Amino acid sequence: MTTLHVLSHSPFSDTRLSSCLRILGAHDALLLTGDAAYALQPHSSLFKALEEQSATLKLFVLEEDLLARNLACPTWVTAVDYPAFVELSIHYDKVNSWL
Repeated sequence: MTTLHVLSHSPFSDTRLSSCLRILGAHDALLLTGDAAYALQPHSSLFKALEEQSATLKLFVLEEDLLARNLACPTWVTAVDYPAFVELSIHYDKVNSWL
């Protein structure tokens, strides 16, 4: 069963992102929303950790949240709008929001 994992909290305030990365299945995906987009700050340890997994990690970020935080989208991340977020939710068997 495939899962879309959705994170919205800052990765610098807790360990949700690290915990999520440990349990991601081979066919799962990760969507960063809200303050979770800060994980894509260049030169941060989280950015480097995500980049190292980019060959196997299906990583998405809400485009609106990148723009709101003045962050660029790395080439190994797919920026999506809200309609694409809905499409991702339909594509995966379940959605797990890390509250």
